[in-house]
Amino acid sequence: MSKKKVIAYLHTHWDREWYREFEVFRMRLVRVFDRTLDMLESGRIPSFYFDGQTAALLDYLEIRPEKEPLIRRLIKEKKLFIGPFYTLVDEFLTERICFEKNLEIGMKIACDFGCEDFIGYLADTFGHSRNVPRLLAGAGIDKCVVWRGCPENIPAEFRFNGVDCVNLVRGYFMDCLEPEFLKKNLDLIAETSGDVLLLPIGADHRGIDEDIVEKIEAANAQLQDYEIQLGSLFDYFKAVRGRFSQFEWNDELRDNSTTFILSGSYSARTRIKQMNVEASNKLHFADKLQKHFGGGYTAQVEYAYKLLLQNQAHDGICGCSTDDVHEENIIRYKKVLQIANTIVEELRLTHSGLVNFTDFKGVIEYESTEVESQVVRERQGFETKLLHDTQRIPVTEDYTTIYTNLKEIEPSNDVLQILDTEIGNSHLKMKIEQGEFNLYVDGQKWENFIEFTRMRDIGDTYNHGFVEGDRPERAFIISYDILFEGDLRVGLKVKTTFFDVLITLNKNSRLLNFKIEWDNKFKNTLWQAKFNLPQPVTETFSEDMNTLIRRQFDPTWRPDDHLPQERGIEVKTNFAPMQRFVWAQGFGVITKGLTEYEVEDNSLKITLLRSVGVISNPANPCRTTPAGPPIELEGAQQLGRNIAEFSIGVFCLDQAPAKIDEIYPQAVIL
Repeated sequence: MSKKKVIAYLHTHWDREWYREFEVFRMRLVRVFDRTLDMLESGRIPSFYFDGQTAALLDYLEIRPEKEPLIRRLIKEKKLFIGPFYTLVDEFLTERICFEKNLEIGMKIACDFGCEDFIGYLADTFGHSRNVPRLLAGAGIDKCVVWRGCPENIPAEFRFNGVDCVNLVRGYFMDCLEPEFLKKNLDLIAETSGDVLLLPIGADHRGIDEDIVEKIEAANAQLQDYEIQLGSLFDYFKAVRGRFSQFEWNDELRDNSTTFILSGSYSARTRIKQMNVEASNKLHFADKLQKHFGGGYTAQVEYAYKLLLQNQAHDGICGCSTDDVHEENIIRYKKVLQIANTIVEELRLTHSGLVNFTDFKGVIEYESTEVESQVVRERQGFETKLLHDTQRIPVTEDYTTIYTNLKEIEPSNDVLQILDTEIGNSHLKMKIEQGEFNLYVDGQKWENFIEFTRMRDIGDTYNHGFVEGDRPERAFIISYDILFEGDLRVGLKVKTTFFDVLITLNKNSRLLNFKIEWDNKFKNTLWQAKFNLPQPVTETFSEDMNTLIRRQFDPTWRPDDHLPQERGIEVKTNFAPMQRFVWAQGFGVITKGLTEYEVEDNSLKITLLRSVGVISNPANPCRTTPAGPPIELEGAQQLGRNIAEFSIGVFCLDQAPAKIDEIYPQAVIL
């Protein structure tokens, strides 16, 4: 019997930062890529795939600029493949515009270096959005590679929402070429492949062995069923092109029956997620404005997007790196916000129509040195127009009081109501009755619609860690007072046994807004807002890449009743990622950077904060093998001041909401 052909491609998976910091990893990158270039130039290896991202190449060239001519030649000769992405961003914690910018910037760089062939290489993202193939196709890319999240029934080659896709059955990391080990893994790959198999050779931050060709020859001499040939991913796609249409998958890929999807990363280091959402939204708005009004900000916007995308690489945005890495993330986010806010401020000073640029119809906030309407905040500072006047220098005498005023874009006849225990307008009303929050909307009463809970979490930055027999502790209402009242916004302050809750409502709004600010003193704890709905929650609609995705759940599922006993198993949970919005049974929640929800019985839960103390806990009961090193992290406990903000509303009772943009513009900036 003839041997099956195995196309092996050489690569390294390069996290710019993870269990070591960026500059430390870059020093390793220089050593790894120096040797790779030597092997390519000498012909010892035929080709090398540089992990689908261009940022690592630019990081290398900042230290080795003299290597650029060689790199360009190797790319032209199709020995070195780069792009199409700028960085390897997470697919569920970044939204569509960022993903498109990642492709746009990455392909621009790759094309400038002479690269002409692209594959959407997504080997190590923690599951895959159903929208990614559509975005790849929009950029002219008709191939992609995935790993995590594929169910058992998906073959090695399949059609993923219209794009030819390869499932790396055994993962992207293969750095052991011992014949018995190889045969075991090739047998498993062969179960879902045709006559040609794909074998990645490489691993995280690992260089190519100097004697890789000799090792493959030695393995081939002992393998009876397989013949390994060094080639490229493109060789493989060409060899199996007839197989993709035999199986189609048109949903997201978040199954963890065969691979870890590490869903606890959706709630690790909440502050990182919140800053990412704020920076993304403000940069998108600034870019939209500068394209419409002009002003010569194109270079600044692209620079800011690069900073943002560097933070959105999965080990950054997922919150599973060292404290020092995430401190650097925060600095990058602050830089993005500085650039975006400056662009908006400068354009606001020169274009009076800026306030009405969006379709927003509600109450907005704006700053002024005068009290012009209802004031919600004040601070000391310099007037904006003075700070942006290049012919003047602010002096001490210019330091003054800046007021945050409210303004209604389209005046209405709505009247706000507020009492010690009640807040409402013509659309909705919330009452505190018998120690519970009750919501009244369109004649319907939602009893005890929100509770606040906390419970132990002995997991890590990758996965929750459930404690057997543990049950959530519930917050109880202690007192409530009117915080402020006015014609445009009213507010209640509710003191609970956990924290104070500020509840506000704007004139003519259909959304009730919550802001919680507290000093967290609890380690290894999961804090949630629990929304109690009329029926068991069997399906949700949440935002994914600026569209709504429908997910189905078994509301009776209890992860702590199914903790894994065998190695290599990750417990199935009812936790899921979201971007700004989640909906169930007519009830919707819009958040500011809270990116994880859970379903249980009649409840829809939003994670407010998850405190853990290690990158990967080897004793995590929800995952039987490590997902990274057991490095202890004080920062991931998120002790001290924390803020959680979200808005709730009742809409689309008879059907699911059709478009996220019909809902999100109603949300206020608290």
